[in-house]
Amino acid sequence: MKKNNLKNVLSFPFVLALALISVIACSSDSVDDTIISDESTIEDEEVVTELHAAYAAFNSDAVTVYLDGSEVVIETTGLPNHETIYWGEGNALYREEPDVDKTPSIMSSNNNATTIRIDATPNLTGSTIETELGTIGIAVSGSSLFNDQEGGGPLDGAAGSLDWTGAHIGPGVYHYHLEPVAFSDDDEKLVGVLLDGVFIYGRKCNSTGEYPTDLDASGGHTSTTQYTDGEEEYHYHIINELYSTTGSYLAFAGPYQGY
Repeated sequence: MKKNNLKNVLSFPFVLALALISVIACSSDSVDDTIISDESTIEDEEVVTELHAAYAAFNSDAVTVYLDGSEVVIETTGLPNHETIYWGEGNALYREEPDVDKTPSIMSSNNNATTIRIDATPNLTGSTIETELGTIGIAVSGSSLFNDQEGGGPLDGAAGSLDWTGAHIGPGVYHYHLEPVAFSDDDEKLVGVLLDGVFIYGRKCNSTGEYPTDLDASGGHTSTTQYTDGEEEYHYHIINELYSTTGSYLAFAGPYQGY
């Protein structure tokens, strides 16, 4: 009996040691797997080192664009490089527009400066997000893009104050609600970039020269553009549908696809 008990006592540490070795080996494998997984994640992340070619089309007198890590920072005076009644009489870019029910503010007495930060690489895998009041993007002219609302209601009520290029000051910054014909008029030209980091173009597509027929609910699709060097890229277009009684086309109503 004693011999058998002694055998059992001696075998227990041996079994315990084997168990500990197994646990350590498994833990080591788990750590190694985690390291490999983390390294793969880092390798898969796209590091943006230069600005998208489309930013070269922005009005450099008003707009400064630069990279800050994974974000693009856009700083603008908000002052467009085209004529409008909202420059005010006496300005070289003042345009007489007798049919416009001009708001009291004019460019020279209004602070139009705006800064936005957007993802350098838009995240197209998340949920769509509705636009809100205020700046929803920056146009190539340097001024803000707004959605189809004005003062918490439909744009129709303020449509009379829109100038020849679909913009006004009402109140706040000078901004476009409609297709900005001053620089994109029934064509494929770049209109600007929105807060989700996705570029928006005119009603036609550069890849075909025609109105695109495969747009999603946001007016977006994937194709080549004049700035992608043959590569396909998701982007928005001004949707080719007349808005209400304005006789023009909404710049962008949403939702965003790039958040």
